[in-house]
Amino acid sequence: QVQLVESGGGLVQPGGSLRLSCAASGRIFSRYTMGWYRQAPGKQRELVAEITRGLSTNYADSVKGRFTISRDNAKNTVSLQMDSLKPEDTAVYYCNARLVSVNYWGQGTQVTVSS
Repeated sequence: QVQLVESGGGLVQPGGSLRLSCAASGRIFSRYTMGWYRQAPGKQRELVAEITRGLSTNYADSVKGRFTISRDNAKNTVSLQMDSLKPEDTAVYYCNARLVSVNYWGQGTQVTVSS
């Protein structure tokens, strides 16, 4: 069992930055692929970025060059640095831990980009 707790959301102006963090419980954190997903009102949840146990990363086209995912296996944390934020980045952001077919989700943190 893995428990995930996100933090760092909030309100930011267009062009600004936010850093999301996710703290995970469990002794085998390093084995999981960790990811960030988001869900905007009326839309399906979508992958934003993910990082494997081998530190390979994958980003949605819409965030490439603006967002950076990283992990610290010693601290059981995964972070998402979000720069050059746009209003269309507004959504609830969820932390995800995936190992084969098993998925764990955090409770989500709201990110609002607005002037």
